[in-house]
Parts: sequence; C-alpha cells; structure tokens
Amino acid sequence: MESPNLDQLIASATLGVDTLWGGDVMSASGVGRSIADSWFADQPLPTAYTHPLAAKLRASQGVNGTPPDRATIDAYLKEVDVRGSILAIAAEAQALGGARGKGLAGLALCFEVMWDLAMELLEKGPAVPYDRCVRAVTGAAPSPSTPDERRRRVADLLKAAGYFSPGGDLLAAAEAWRAERMVPRRSIPALGAAFIAQLDALTVEHVLPHLPRDLARVPRANVVLLPIENAWFSGSMNYIGRARNADGSPQYEATYEINAGLEISVPEFQQLISHEVVPGHVTTFAYLQDMFVRRKVGFEASVLTMNTRGSVLFEGIANNAILMAYGVLEESELPDRDLELGCLLALLQDDAKNQASYSTWHDGLPQPEVAAILRRDFLVSEERAEKLSGPWGRNPLSGRMYLPSYRFGTELVARLRREHPAERVLPALFGCKGLVDVVTIQETLQG
Repeated sequence: MESPNLDQLIASATLGVDTLWGGDVMSASGVGRSIADSWFADQPLPTAYTHPLAAKLRASQGVNGTPPDRATIDAYLKEVDVRGSILAIAAEAQALGGARGKGLAGLALCFEVMWDLAMELLEKGPAVPYDRCVRAVTGAAPSPSTPDERRRRVADLLKAAGYFSPGGDLLAAAEAWRAERMVPRRSIPALGAAFIAQLDALTVEHVLPHLPRDLARVPRANVVLLPIENAWFSGSMNYIGRARNADGSPQYEATYEINAGLEISVPEFQQLISHEVVPGHVTTFAYLQDMFVRRKVGFEASVLTMNTRGSVLFEGIANNAILMAYGVLEESELPDRDLELGCLLALLQDDAKNQASYSTWHDGLPQPEVAAILRRDFLVSEERAEKLSGPWGRNPLSGRMYLPSYRFGTELVARLRREHPAERVLPALFGCKGLVDVVTIQETLQG
C-alpha cells in the first residue's frame, strides 16, 4: 500500500538532490536546470526548494560551484535531510512492490549515486566507480561505442551523393555535405516551426492511431523556439507545464532553447526537432502531464528527472522519434537519402556522447585526445567534439551518468519497436501503461 507521505518524500529527495547540484526546477531555461526536469504539479514546493538556504545554494551553483560554498551546503543539509528522503523512497519502494515500486527503487538507486558523487566532489566520500554510475542509470555495464556499421552506411550515402571516394577522408566528406546544407542561424525559428508542423502531422498519421483516444486532444508541440548564444548543449527542451486554461486544464507549454552557434545541416536539424519536440520530448512530457492530471500515473511523473533510468528511456524515445513519425523501423526506410544521412550523423553524435564518457572515465584519456577520437570516428563537428569532450564529458554528473544514456536508450527503444507491434509498444513507451523506465518497460512488455 502506498504511504501517505510518498509524494512528499519524492518531492523532497528530487528537489533536494537538484538543489545540492545547483539546479532550479522553476527556471525556464535549461542552463538553470540540473536534476529535476519538470514541476507541473499544482501542490506547493517542498522545503527542500523553499528553504532560504536553498536559494543561496542554487545561486552558488551547489557542488558545481568554483569553489563550492561548503558552509552553505553544510547548513542546508542540516536543515533538509536529503539523504534520509532518498533512503525513505527506497524503503517505500520495497514495501510498495509491483511495477511502480521497481521504478521508484531505480529512482532511489540513481539518487544515491548522485548523492555520493556530490560527496566525492566535496571530499567527504570516496570516488564513485564509473561502472556503478552507468549501471545505476542503464541497468547495464559501461561499454565503448561501435560506430563502424553507421560509418559504413554514411560512407555509402556520401559516395552515392558524390562527396566521398573509397580511401578518402570520410570526415572531410561529411563536413562538405553538411556545409552545403547548413541551417542559416537567422532561419532557425522559421525552419523549426515548419518542421514542427510537418512532424506533428506525421505523428497524427503514424503514432496517434496506436495510443488511447484520450491523448488525441493533448497538444503535442506547444513550444516556443529560443536560440541562445554560447550554449554547451545543442538543444534543450524545457518543459514548463504550469500554465492553465480558464477551466484549470493544462496548456502543456514548453520552450526549446537551441544553440545559435550549432553547426548543423537541415536534415540533422529535422531529426533534432523530432527528438526535442514532436513526437519526442515535448510530446512525451505532455502525455505524462495529462496522465498525471487524470491520476493514471503517480506523483513522480510530475517531477521528471535527468540522470535516471527514466531519462534514459526518454532519450531513447526521442532518438527514435523521427522513425516513429514516419511509421518506419529503420533509417533506410525514411523517404529520402539526405534525411537518412542526417539521422545517421545525429546518431553517430549520440554514439560519440557515450564514447566521450567511456574514454574520459573508463580509459582516463585527456580532453584533446577524446576530442580527436570523436572527430575521427564519429564525424562530429569541431564545436561538438570540444563540448562533448570538455564541459559535458568531464562533468562528474553528465559525464558519468547522462552521456551514456543516449546510446543505451536509443538501442533499447529501437529493439523494442522491432520486437513488438506499434499498438503494443507505443502505449508502453509513452506511459499509457504506467510510468516506466529502461528496466521496467521490458518487464511491462513481457507481461
């Protein structure tokens, strides 16, 4: 039986860990977020967020501060029992049992790793093994990326398009292809809006028929595009979800911040929009908000998190979103070869994210060497190689927990879509059978 305090424990643990890492779930920008990715519940925020010391800790960037404000961190943790809330969720999960209990147990497991990573940074605990970090979020051991098959297909497509000859420089060929299709910076909002409209129409055609009818009325892409300068990410979907209509129903609103300096081709940009907006992240979060309002999923669905098994599944859904929109299972089945090539380059970039993590934390390679590997083997732009091997890859949280998420989630969702018919797998992926993660969804589909 569910404890009457379970929602409060989830809120306290989630926002406590978030605050410890300098995150602000109420920030409208991805730059201000860390662990907690949404708060669309109408209930009051917990003391873990509202305590005066929490605001001071967020302002100092928590354990990410240079240097951390140790006095404020210590004072905050004396007032807010973050560790106790995590342990309490683990105990409640065991008592609850079932699919939700297993999901909450996985959430608590990831929070424990994030807590220990914070203690490591503060020199109050031992170094957290890389293997433990990756196993917590994926349920599997870390492994290097294997880009050879995608590279071969990219080479074939570039050769057919006249950009590559056998024995030539594949990276140079990919960059030449990209340069002739580059998205103009000032056209990002207009092109993004056009792709959102196109992908939403495709989602109505190929995804919606397999979902419960109640979801048809939910806005899938109520999003504003915001180009920003000097971002370390390619794009950040920021689900807000707090606006309400006159009748109290949600408006399902989000923003999508995109790096204005991103070097990206039009086909890659289309894949990115499908990933971040529709039928990817914005759609996924809107459906979960609707099911939360209708009490079809628990409170944890209203305060979704990064660096957890749930976020790994969300990245997998998002990376398969372009295929879902077109109603196909493989990139080779997409309607044109430029789009296929753009998707393969985007997937190689996410393979590169995993490799940046593995090369940095498993192999211990220096940043310049990691960047060179990403450029050579995964064909990423110089800008991406620099950020993935630097700010992303060397951050203890994103480097050890989040970067492996993309490849693992992508491969899992692709496999599940091949193994199960759309009418079975799509409702499970989008939470229609309950909030799931990369471990529990496999049990849900087997049941």
